[in-house]
Amino acid sequence: MEYIFGFIVLLGVLIFVHEFGHFIIAKLLGVKVLKFSLGFSPVMIKRKWGETEYMLSWIPLGGYVKLFGEEPDSEEEITPEEKDRAFTNKPIWARIAIVAAGPIFNFIFAVILLCSGFVAGFPVLASEVGKALPDSPALQAGFEPGDMVTAIDGKPVWRWDDVRNIIEDSAGRRLNFTVERKGQTLDIPVTPALSDQKDVFGELKGRIGIAPSGKKIELSFVAAIGEGVRFSGYLTRLVVMTLVKLARGEIGMKALSGPITIAQASGESLKAGLFSFIFLMSYISINLAIINLLPIPVLDGGHILFFLIEAIIRKPVTGKIRDVAVQLGLLIIVFLIGLVFFNDIYRIVTKGWTLSP
Repeated sequence: MEYIFGFIVLLGVLIFVHEFGHFIIAKLLGVKVLKFSLGFSPVMIKRKWGETEYMLSWIPLGGYVKLFGEEPDSEEEITPEEKDRAFTNKPIWARIAIVAAGPIFNFIFAVILLCSGFVAGFPVLASEVGKALPDSPALQAGFEPGDMVTAIDGKPVWRWDDVRNIIEDSAGRRLNFTVERKGQTLDIPVTPALSDQKDVFGELKGRIGIAPSGKKIELSFVAAIGEGVRFSGYLTRLVVMTLVKLARGEIGMKALSGPITIAQASGESLKAGLFSFIFLMSYISINLAIINLLPIPVLDGGHILFFLIEAIIRKPVTGKIRDVAVQLGLLIIVFLIGLVFFNDIYRIVTKGWTLSP
């Protein structure tokens, strides 16, 4: 039940946020909204309030907002009285704002979630050494439990993430650690060795063999907000790096996961606690924001691309060119959906119900 409940809540909330972004900006810019749907057909519940029909459907893998006069070459009748409320009659900047609002709302929602999490007590580990592993460069260099790393090569650090990131990116390069030990300030030079364990991108990183003490930092309200924004940026870079490495072929397509993995992660994060679930929802929300902005027809980014082309050629992209582009976009999406389902099922068949790499 944790997997089902977590999956429905996570995707339901993120889909609502995305579609609400389109909906509210369309309303604010005077566009008539015909339908607001969470999920895809068959329809479970539908009600009409005002000029908009609201629907809750059985397939919780998406949603949509239908706008009046949405397609430039549609046969939909637009009366003179409603001309100003048609989507296609709005300026290009307004149409881009409406389409981009979904991904932007997903990103803003992730930032709010993470900031709230850090304000509520998301753990931030201090840069204090808990132990130096046997036969490690750190042990040979003289690190001791309780050493507080305050700077690396003169750059101030205070959170464990900073220490780890610098070490991982410095394999084979000598680093000078400034540490506080029992009231004294010491300089400890050490060269990170190349690890035999790969990271999430399949790359080998630098290691010196130290583990955190587990000491947590108490953040002020302002510092917690800053940490939430910083961590949102980190997750954004992680998603962008993944897409870039996929495009370059540095990561195989088998690394892609889909709804089954999201359901597993949702259940496991619920079992681990509210903080874990909030983190997962934030990460998936940033994923949705960035992926939806890709310039693939049928995605938000594809629509924005059409609008930018329209701004250049001074007329809408219609007819066969648009139809072919949309069909190609649909083929890409169907292929990706089939691929991620295959990857999820193959992983379960070969490795069992586990999320370990």
